[in-house]
Amino acid sequence: MTEQSDSRPDDSSPLEAQVREAEEALAKLGASDPHLAATLARVLAVVASEAARTSRFARALGKALTPPADPRTAPRPAERPRRSRRAPGVIDPFAVFAETGETGLRSRLGELDLEQLRDIISEHGMDHDRLAMKWKDPHRVIDRIVERVESRTAKGAAFRGRPEQPAPRHEEAAGPTVDEPAV
Repeated sequence: MTEQSDSRPDDSSPLEAQVREAEEALAKLGASDPHLAATLARVLAVVASEAARTSRFARALGKALTPPADPRTAPRPAERPRRSRRAPGVIDPFAVFAETGETGLRSRLGELDLEQLRDIISEHGMDHDRLAMKWKDPHRVIDRIVERVESRTAKGAAFRGRPEQPAPRHEEAAGPTVDEPAV
């Protein structure tokens, strides 16, 4: 680190002290990894230059780097707010389906009244076309719940594979070769 000129006092501001600390840290890093130290110095220079040039960027940077005062008031991760004022469903149709299959789910749903079925539709966002909440026939609502549960449960199944059938080996998937006659 270079000697400071006589025109600047040693500790004139907290900012200058922090700049000196950063300079020393970069110099230490440069001794063990000069490439990383140079890259980090360039990144910091670009960020500081842009923050000095653009007040909007400076505000956004300050907001991003400032921890919230109270963790309870911090913004929550992308959790979809519930718009419904309905009661939560009395059963979890996904858990029932996983345990007992379609027949068991239909049986459990058949024990519920229309409003309880609508609660399940609302809680799990199963009214994509905004029609199911208007239906008067409980069997129609049950069909919607079962259809949505099956659909969401099967989503991504192509990537998971079927456990009862092992994936074919590459040679088997290609089919017979010229040397091997088809059986």
